Amino acid sequence: MIKLNVNVDHVATLRNARGGVEPDPVTAALLSEKAGASGIVCHLREDRRHINDRDVRIIREVLQSKFDLEMAATDEIIAIACELKPELVTIVPEKRMERTTEGGLDLTSNIDFYKDLVKKMHDNGIEVSFFIEPIESQIEAALISEADMVELHTGNYSLMKDPMEISNEISKIKFAGRFAKQSGLKVAAGHGLNYLNTLPLCDGSIFNEFSIGHSIISRSIFAGIESAVKEMIDIIHKGELMHLNRDFKS
Repeated sequence: MIKLNVNVDHVATLRNARGGVEPDPVTAALLSEKAGASGIVCHLREDRRHINDRDVRIIREVLQSKFDLEMAATDEIIAIACELKPELVTIVPEKRMERTTEGGLDLTSNIDFYKDLVKKMHDNGIEVSFFIEPIESQIEAALISEADMVELHTGNYSLMKDPMEISNEISKIKFAGRFAKQSGLKVAAGHGLNYLNTLPLCDGSIFNEFSIGHSIISRSIFAGIESAVKEMIDIIHKGELMHLNRDFKS
């Protein structure tokens, strides 16, 4: 079964808009877990524009499910990760002026650095995922670095409108996912996934996890966060059954 990890960054975005203490991303994390989420994701950015140090420390302490710390590979954040020891770190590119992560990490640009980073995390009992484009060369680089997982960037897919382009991008993502899975990596997908576009990707033979945040937090404003999480889990389960039935018939 594909697991859902809920990113609570934008609960902190809303809190920080007023500079106060509510809504609290810690509460969002606990309610998401209660609703059935298999893990919680937080991106501790260098500029602390949403999630802050207090958030990740408390979430790490109180969470019963998996904690995935998204992070850029900077000395400061690496040190925090080694102290907190989340179950997983997801290494992402980070630009100061971007609204959100704009694309996958280019592992091929500095493979020795990323290999050393993986070893450091493994020495601290932390698994490593790289957020990459669904491209074979990036998956091969993740294998060389001895990563545990890759998270395939679905942001381009989420923005497409043309049915043919969407179909081609789904095929590209799934092909990359199969290649990664067959190579021994766990496979996640994330960025821009929502209540409409997640269903076509719900192939449990390829994907282990989905990381979804903005759409769930947006839905929670109207439905409550527990209902929003449960609705997304239901979509994922429905999609898995669709893919199983399709594979059985073929």
